[in-house]
Amino acid sequence: MTLTVAIQMDPIESIDIDADSTFVLALEAQRRGHALYHYLPRDLAYRDGRVEARARPLEVRREAGNHHTLGDSRLIDLGTEADVVLMRQDPPFDMAYITATHLLDRIHPGTLVVNDPTEVRNAPEKLFVTRFPDLMPPTLITSDRAQITRFRAEHGDIILKPLFGNGGAGVFHVAPGDENLNALLEMFTELYREPIIVQRYLPEVRSGDKRIILVDGRPAGAVNRVPAKGEARSNMHVGGRPERAGLTPRETEICATIGPELERRGLVFVGIDVIGDYMTEINVTSPTGLQEIDRFDNVCLESDLWDAIERRYRDGRV
Repeated sequence: MTLTVAIQMDPIESIDIDADSTFVLALEAQRRGHALYHYLPRDLAYRDGRVEARARPLEVRREAGNHHTLGDSRLIDLGTEADVVLMRQDPPFDMAYITATHLLDRIHPGTLVVNDPTEVRNAPEKLFVTRFPDLMPPTLITSDRAQITRFRAEHGDIILKPLFGNGGAGVFHVAPGDENLNALLEMFTELYREPIIVQRYLPEVRSGDKRIILVDGRPAGAVNRVPAKGEARSNMHVGGRPERAGLTPRETEICATIGPELERRGLVFVGIDVIGDYMTEINVTSPTGLQEIDRFDNVCLESDLWDAIERRYRDGRV
């Protein structure tokens, strides 16, 4: 099977080839003989019933400082010239992101979009997880300061997050006795129109925040991310340390509970975050972690993903 694959992502020039999951997805697609195109989200357009992108042919290689070659740009009709579109731009999950999902809806599933754009739009990371309340920590989503105050009085130690943030940006640990809560709420109100998400602080995060990758609803691997000293966030780009990890019985239970729903929704590549016994996020926009798991477990998760993508492509044409 030879496919034409258009990758909608951020500038490829600036990626870290030793960490970026989209890079290894591109490498694996190229190894399988698929033709690659690269375009930025701003290069996506709708015209007279067609969804087009100003895209450039792409070649990739694992060579620091020389990891890609882009050909001349041309306008391609994603509905007729592409077999698969990988929607892999980073959040924030804002109106530009949502607009891209609406445009890609016009071509899916005739052109297979991974992940399904309708389901990406319907599954913001910190909201989708609320479909599984028995799996998540005590959580409040509100703009009401009085409710937040009562939640803090009940749980004492809390975390504040922007509802549509990413990468650990804007995440605050408010410990008992911390006098900054009102100032933080003022800041959140000034910066965001959306409600705030407040969760009970999970001290188990000091031992790590586990990223589990699910491929078509099935757990494929995991990596533990341990926060740096003096840091409440475990994201690796803010100093989190990756460690090899397997799945606990509780994590296996979590995956078994959510897996069928992910598969049904066409969410082929998903990364969930688990702290202790609780799932805190379901990442469907641009999950990461492939390379870290590959190295720790001597596997090739990008191959598993392409097997799943090709299977869905074939099934859609039966």
